[in-house]
Amino acid sequence: MWTNLRIFAMSHQTIPSVYINNICCYKIRASLKRLKPHVPLGRNCSSLPGLIGNDIKSLHSIINPPIAKIRNIGIMAHIDAGKTTTTERILYYSGYTRSLGGHVDFTLEVERCLRVLDGAVAVFDASAGVEAQTLTVWRQADKHNIPRICFLNKMDKTGASFKYAVESIREKLKAKPLLLQLPIGEAKTFKGVVDVVTKEKLLWNCNSNDGKDFERKPLLEMNDPELLKETTEARNALIEQVADLDDEFADLVLEEFSENFDLLPAEKLQTAIHRVTLAQTAVPVLCGSALKNKGIQPLLDAVTMYLPSPEECNYEFLERISRLLLPFADQHVEIPSLTAGNIALTVGLKHTATGDTIVSSKSSALAAARRAKREGEKKHRQNNEAERLLLAGVEIPEPVFFCTIEPPSLSKQPDLEHALKCLQREDPSLKVRLDPDSGQTVLCGMGELHIEIIHDRIKREYGLETYLGPLQVAYRETILNSVRATDTLDRTLGDKRHLVTVEVEARPIETSSVMPVIEYAESINEGLLKVSQEAIENGIHSACLQGPLLGSPIQDVAITLHSLTIHPGTSTTMISACVSRCVQKALKKADKQVLEPLMNLEVTVARDYLSPVLADLAQRRGNIQEIQTRQDNKVVIGFVPLAEIMGYSTVLRTLTSGSATFALELSTYQAMNPQDQNTLLNRRSGLT
Repeated sequence: MWTNLRIFAMSHQTIPSVYINNICCYKIRASLKRLKPHVPLGRNCSSLPGLIGNDIKSLHSIINPPIAKIRNIGIMAHIDAGKTTTTERILYYSGYTRSLGGHVDFTLEVERCLRVLDGAVAVFDASAGVEAQTLTVWRQADKHNIPRICFLNKMDKTGASFKYAVESIREKLKAKPLLLQLPIGEAKTFKGVVDVVTKEKLLWNCNSNDGKDFERKPLLEMNDPELLKETTEARNALIEQVADLDDEFADLVLEEFSENFDLLPAEKLQTAIHRVTLAQTAVPVLCGSALKNKGIQPLLDAVTMYLPSPEECNYEFLERISRLLLPFADQHVEIPSLTAGNIALTVGLKHTATGDTIVSSKSSALAAARRAKREGEKKHRQNNEAERLLLAGVEIPEPVFFCTIEPPSLSKQPDLEHALKCLQREDPSLKVRLDPDSGQTVLCGMGELHIEIIHDRIKREYGLETYLGPLQVAYRETILNSVRATDTLDRTLGDKRHLVTVEVEARPIETSSVMPVIEYAESINEGLLKVSQEAIENGIHSACLQGPLLGSPIQDVAITLHSLTIHPGTSTTMISACVSRCVQKALKKADKQVLEPLMNLEVTVARDYLSPVLADLAQRRGNIQEIQTRQDNKVVIGFVPLAEIMGYSTVLRTLTSGSATFALELSTYQAMNPQDQNTLLNRRSGLT
């Protein structure tokens, strides 16, 4: 759903050229054998932005770019909207690759790249508009306050509709689209775009294989009367829309250009659009066809014009690191320093993981945190210290699939453990645990593809041929009534006696909580609690990791400690063990319930295949919420249990002759009905 790019632009007159480097999500591999040792940074205005001849960017141009020319952006979209193709065209027209159709290898993690972006390009399929995952990543970008540009891709596709796509942005995303371009034709007739700001048309040479050649011509009454009229109306509407959103621009228009909007310079309008985009009160909209090499160069111009540079973000503390390296394809170039907006590698950080913020010392981190806390209390300040100094931790969703993983031989177990440890540092959504009963290593991930990628990386990067067990759904458990239990642990080790007696109550809670809510009765001695609280809570958390039905994590429960007696000299380990055993005893006494992951499902299908798709979903315990019409297709929206959707892509292809697509997203955990729960328990115990 995301591509992450770093762009820095060299402006030349009115058309900026663009230089790109890779970061984070997309690992863009270019062949250094194709690189020239040095390429001048100048650009000839008579030619087009991007490549001149076979020029490729030099390493020198990457190492010391002007900060004002850098753009750190992400490219976000629904599956198959054209992220990869758009990104690959960006690299080509910017001078970073020689040929179209190069290989792009990526690992997707939305949250960890969102935190470090300055802006984003949202890519839409012009025939589908806003789709399920578009909405998801848009909300995530909202959460991180990321300015955006919209690119309506696939304007050449059958069913493409500029108007429909714009309306879906307005209605579904609740955003205000600023139409900076209009398409010239749609579907098979699409051949170019109109620049609404400058009132020019951009036409790509149909004989050009790579889309480098296009011409920019002013719209004239004698040549394009209808198109000029439509563009003038769109420009006037754009000016009025921006004036409503930006007071400075409104004053300018009213004072100097209220009688004739045609006299308003394009530069003034572009500056105002830049401010509006950064304020996130509206989103610029452009269009094109990445596959047919049309519209990418104007998109790059818009990125440099309207999305923020690192100079517009303020960070007030240094990070000092002994060695910095700049990655460029498979070569690392050592650099002396790093400034805002740049991306680099460092070495020797053995204990860091994805999501960490690196500072020069513990004292500087504490000082920054104190400043952030003080400034966070100032409600009306737009950019508080918390946003400027400390990055929020990565929000890691709970895994929904798991399977066992085994090395080819026992002697390779340490190598497997090392590989999994390294992969977990890179990918916080990957969980690894040991099954206490079998002693097997268990992988927990976000989906079938996620676990397949991990399996493949272990083979490719660590040279280990591992074996995966059958993929299983990550269920959870809860209780339905309140119960109490008492337990005593009395053990003598050497000449020391360890004695603990506890009484706990376990009860269900209505609010959804993955972690147990821990409470203490008023009768608990505060002094005793002060020295043993950490051990008590460790014991409670340990007990809730495995429920009594399936060994799945317990959620939506509150544990109350009613009494605690500790013999002097008793170790904290014994306290944790006694509390854990007592909580497990209480959970076993309660009425228990299995919870299964429920998925949001969106299926886009042709009308002719709607009936078999609905019949199949009914067999999968699907709950259809609504059926929408999208152009010539139907969109089925509903919920389905994750256990029933495994392998669904193959079945859907068969039912619809490969014409349907679907998207899944975890919604919540819901209680299984008694019949399904009994079937699951019998299957797990080997009775069926």
